[in-house]
Amino acid sequence: MATSRQATMRSWRWRRNPLRRHSDVIEAWLVLAGWILALVSGLWAGLGTANAVERAADQQRAERRTVSAVLAEDAEDKAPARAMSDHRVWAAVHWTAPDGSMRTDEARVPPTTPAGSRVTVWIDRDGNHSAKPPTSGEAQLQAAFGGLLAGAGTGGAVLGFTWGARLGLDRWRMAQWAAEWERIDTRWGRRTG
Repeated sequence: MATSRQATMRSWRWRRNPLRRHSDVIEAWLVLAGWILALVSGLWAGLGTANAVERAADQQRAERRTVSAVLAEDAEDKAPARAMSDHRVWAAVHWTAPDGSMRTDEARVPPTTPAGSRVTVWIDRDGNHSAKPPTSGEAQLQAAFGGLLAGAGTGGAVLGFTWGARLGLDRWRMAQWAAEWERIDTRWGRRTG
């Protein structure tokens, strides 16, 4: 019994009612359109973002590869890499790029590696040092979180705009109500201050 009464109370703007104002009907349509648009645009943005993240990860996996590099300095005296759990250190390495040129950069290596040792580094298609591409599982997780955030952000923005429009309608109704009270008080011979 209580649920049907609650549903009736929520849908009062849709029913014929002598107390219903034109702005109530506008608000009802605005809220309905806002929710539908938030759901559709949130879904569209979430799926689009997830797809873009997946494609970017696939492209990274296709373009990046490992090469053998030579450690240019001892890694013993180096500070540990920033917040890495494998306790690797940053040290200078050099390798031959696909175009035949020699490249030098810093890479994470085991801390006791002596100079001249061979290490494996990831490079992009131009031969520049790059991060390891995400695995398929990591890419799916990134896509899921990216899609969720994009969908929630887009849907939230639409609902925020809807809420702002409802506030504008409330101000408009309050101004109409104040004007109506002013007219009624004038008829009764009183002036409001």
